[in-house]
Amino acid sequence: MLKVQDLSYSYPQKDLYNKVSFTIEDNIHCVLIGTNGTGKSTLIDLLMHPEEHLYDGKIVIENADKIGYVSQFSQLDAREDMTVFQYISAEFLKHEQKLLDFYKEMETAVDIETTLENYQKEVDEWNAIDGEFYEINIKKQLKFANLQKLQDQNISSLSGGEFKLIQVIREMLLSPTFLIMDEPDVFLDFEHLNALRNLINAHKGTLLVITHNRYLLNHCFNKILHMENMDIQEFNGTYTEYNYELLATKIDLQEAVAAEQKEIDCQNEILHKARDKAAEMDNSSLGRIVHARQSLVNRLIARKTKAPFVDIKQPEICFDLENQVEDENILELTEYSVEFDEQLLDHVNFEMKQADHVAIIGGNGTGKTTMLYDILENKKNTIKMSKDAKVSMFAQNTGSLYNEAKTLVEIFEEKGFDSKSDIEDYLKKYGFERETLGQKMSELSGGEKDLFQLAMLSLEKSNFLLLDEPTGHLDVYAQIALEQVITEYKGAILMVSHDYYTVANCMDYVLLLENNTVRRMSIRKFRQMIYANHFDKDYLLLEQKKIETETTIQRLLRVNEFEKAKALMSSLEEIIQKMKKSAT
Repeated sequence: MLKVQDLSYSYPQKDLYNKVSFTIEDNIHCVLIGTNGTGKSTLIDLLMHPEEHLYDGKIVIENADKIGYVSQFSQLDAREDMTVFQYISAEFLKHEQKLLDFYKEMETAVDIETTLENYQKEVDEWNAIDGEFYEINIKKQLKFANLQKLQDQNISSLSGGEFKLIQVIREMLLSPTFLIMDEPDVFLDFEHLNALRNLINAHKGTLLVITHNRYLLNHCFNKILHMENMDIQEFNGTYTEYNYELLATKIDLQEAVAAEQKEIDCQNEILHKARDKAAEMDNSSLGRIVHARQSLVNRLIARKTKAPFVDIKQPEICFDLENQVEDENILELTEYSVEFDEQLLDHVNFEMKQADHVAIIGGNGTGKTTMLYDILENKKNTIKMSKDAKVSMFAQNTGSLYNEAKTLVEIFEEKGFDSKSDIEDYLKKYGFERETLGQKMSELSGGEKDLFQLAMLSLEKSNFLLLDEPTGHLDVYAQIALEQVITEYKGAILMVSHDYYTVANCMDYVLLLENNTVRRMSIRKFRQMIYANHFDKDYLLLEQKKIETETTIQRLLRVNEFEKAKALMSSLEEIIQKMKKSAT
């Protein structure tokens, strides 16, 4: 279906790929992963529009004109006055009309053979998308995604999450052979995310999907493409199995590195003794021995084991605060409400203490983001904020916050740094290397823009953070780094998120939006609620045991206890096998 050989591609400021090769076979569900800014979306654009790029290597795609595509930046067109059913069926109707046109053409055609040949091509395309039964298939897919109630609703009235799923359904029906999706999960609530999971797993054709969502990664896909450091690695298997293999490789590599370092230390000690002796005796032959020994040490250091796919550095996100609030509560909402065309929230009452970490969860379009902005502006009498509160906000749409024509350095120069090198040192902690700093904001990936916003947020040293979908575009490594800094942060956090893992890993409790108000829920009950309808009852315990075992192995690696780490790997493998059996 897809074969890439020795692909190399560069931007003026950055090399993206250096002779990468991979294959995606028919009917494979493949996920493309990698840290932010490694060129995943660019690779998708190369595959879809190779004629628009100058690259070295070879890209071969069977039926390249039959590629379906779902963009991460899909936007609803308010001008489109059609129902969901009409929107999905529009392309089928075009094919149907082409067939009718051919029937008329054949009545008067002079070159009947050419007409019949073209007609047969159209018939083949019609059959490939199961055109005869398209109305039934559309209704089936809508029901399968639990969206059948939207069938007769205008697409202009859909939430962003609903529209994204409708797009996925349309492309899946039209492109049964090869479908590419770039972060189709962004900002989906859990019910919509689970519908996407079901759609992916039920799809019969070939899929190539970019996602950082750990729920999808753990429960979809049978092939992994991992992109890092201008290279790409293939793995035939699940994401959980891939991470197991990465951890096993990490143990072997770190053990080899430790042995190499021991040899380097030994040779350095001999070198120092030889150098001291040569200095004392002023002996030229000893000087040559010292030089040879130094060359040996240099060679040992140069060949030290490197692992671009195993030991990936996380960004160093930091949330400092200057002062905590003196009041017991930093925030109180009393009979708060939100109303647009309809009542979204009413009789909302809750309070937050100065170090509470709270997640707001609920369906798309239920007023969560509106609530955050109302709290940020603090203009309603139903909202009471501590006088000592210093509030900062992470916004969903980073692109609208900064001048897209400015470079990263130009934006940061306005923040009072003493020198350009200080800016470089600061942004390097967030994963922005020197060659990236000259890029314009418009040239950054979605994840890079979000990391940049986090870097800006860190400078404000606020004691109350409002976070609106902060993990939406972040890669897995950045998500984990963010979770760590949230856990360590001493101030208050109110976070809107559909990311199950981030909520479960670092929040104190949850505010669940239902029936136009909020209900407080413990993290334990939240985890149970999320998994109740989709997994065996033992899955939660097994997943927690897996995380604990992986954490123990990582801790053993830090102190070079390699044999103990290897012994735990067999236990980890057993847990993974049990998880596979208990997942429904």
